[in-house]
Amino acid sequence: MTIEQTDFSNQTLALGGQGTSGDYFKLLKPRVMSLVIFTAIVGLVTAPGHIHPWMGFITILCIAIGAGAAGALNMWYEADIDAVMKRTSKRPIPSGAILPGEALGFGLTLAVASVLMLELFVNWQSAALLAFTIFFYVVVYTMGLKRWTAQNIVIGGAAGAFPPMISWAAVNGGIDLGSISLFLLIFMWTPPHFWALALFSESDYEKAGIPMLPNVAGRPETRKQILIYSILTIPAVALPCLTGTAGMLYAVGAGLLTAWFLKCAIDVYRLAEGPLNNKACKALFKFSIYWLFAVFALILIERIAHLPTFAAVF
Repeated sequence: MTIEQTDFSNQTLALGGQGTSGDYFKLLKPRVMSLVIFTAIVGLVTAPGHIHPWMGFITILCIAIGAGAAGALNMWYEADIDAVMKRTSKRPIPSGAILPGEALGFGLTLAVASVLMLELFVNWQSAALLAFTIFFYVVVYTMGLKRWTAQNIVIGGAAGAFPPMISWAAVNGGIDLGSISLFLLIFMWTPPHFWALALFSESDYEKAGIPMLPNVAGRPETRKQILIYSILTIPAVALPCLTGTAGMLYAVGAGLLTAWFLKCAIDVYRLAEGPLNNKACKALFKFSIYWLFAVFALILIERIAHLPTFAAVF
């Protein structure tokens, strides 16, 4: 533990928790939760079968609560490094608004409640997947991978890719190629998205002692890996069409979006280090957020509009 991290612990204990409802809401990582909720809704609507609207609502609610629980537990465990990173220093625990113990209790309560509710009101398959997702994000990624390997984002990205699979299982109680295709869209998107962030936040991660790829393997290798994973998004984008999960609207729209995604990744790879490269990294990071929402939105629009799937057309 660094001097800064020790000082953080002492200051937080001295301040005491005085958190408001807004501070507790921030513990849930609402920006991340919004993405989780949206992709879970797409999984719910896309899955073959039928689910009662009330059970569908409970499914999305439990997934949202579970995601919030994982976020709170992540902030509890990473409070020391959050305190020394400029991007995270104002989070509720480093700022002293909420004590670490309060965040831990809050997160554990939400985690248990979300899993039990999903098992009780929907089915055990989706509840088991939700429990595994929370465990994977908190224990495997946050506690096990993030501080120990530069591949933390690659493996840990699976946690963020599970929500559409959970809601899919809520509808039909299982996992198939359709739900796996939604999983892979998020899984392949994660490394380029977060490594672009790591490139223009390299000093922040270095200060916190987190072995992100730029700090361990260097910027040129990170740029190469971003390009490789961006290319690998192409078959991932095609898979929903091949499995009958998506249709022509998706095929055209996602194809165009992915072409621009790849163009942004190429810019990051080819531009020399300096202001232009940092600008390209920020452009890729920002566009990648829009890309994921847009790709899933296209699938959702097709299902709501009852457009034929790609497999049905051919």
